[in-house]
Amino acid sequence: MVDIKAQPFAFPAKPDQIALIVIDMQRDFAEPGGFGESLGNDVSRITKIVPDVKRLIEGFRKAGLPVIHTMECHRPDLSDLPPAKRDRGNPSLRIGDEGPMGRILIAGEPGTAILPDLAPINGEIVIEKPGKGAFYATDLGDILKQRCITQLVFAGVTTEVCVQTTMREANDRGYECLLAEEATESYFPEFKTAAIAMIRAQGAIVGWTAHVDDILEAIHA
Repeated sequence: MVDIKAQPFAFPAKPDQIALIVIDMQRDFAEPGGFGESLGNDVSRITKIVPDVKRLIEGFRKAGLPVIHTMECHRPDLSDLPPAKRDRGNPSLRIGDEGPMGRILIAGEPGTAILPDLAPINGEIVIEKPGKGAFYATDLGDILKQRCITQLVFAGVTTEVCVQTTMREANDRGYECLLAEEATESYFPEFKTAAIAMIRAQGAIVGWTAHVDDILEAIHA
């Protein structure tokens, strides 16, 4: 076991049972012209974390530890898209509509793809998820059990929605969860701050948080 410097106290990492999960680092959420920007968000907040997410991915690869990627997306026939999700609010583009990078958040479309700098390599698992949490309607739980994974390090977007939802799902299933602070972001800075406080409150009620450098130092020790 290797301790990772973290908040609210050191994270007891088990190198043979730990994996990195990179949540939804997709073109539609990070690039100009994508779904995120169409909702009025400043996507530069997302692109700025790419170097830290990349360092984290490369560090796990170098250490021979599993890297899992998730993509929020739906079937082309929208059969896994509830009306409550598609019809909410009054956006200029809805999920399934044609956008500058193809149909919004539809599997196989250019905008749904993971950013090139963070793209999966051969052998890495990619989870296509129709919801905010990565366990809902996916085989992630079975994959982790098959590989005897009990601890998860999280990166990706957005901190307060898909990242925190997946951390809470994982926590309820008995996984120990660690969030890499510089490798996650929100369109709203105050939401990221609040999510981090929620996650590590009351003795890591949902999980721990740590800096990327401290995570990398520990897994290479």
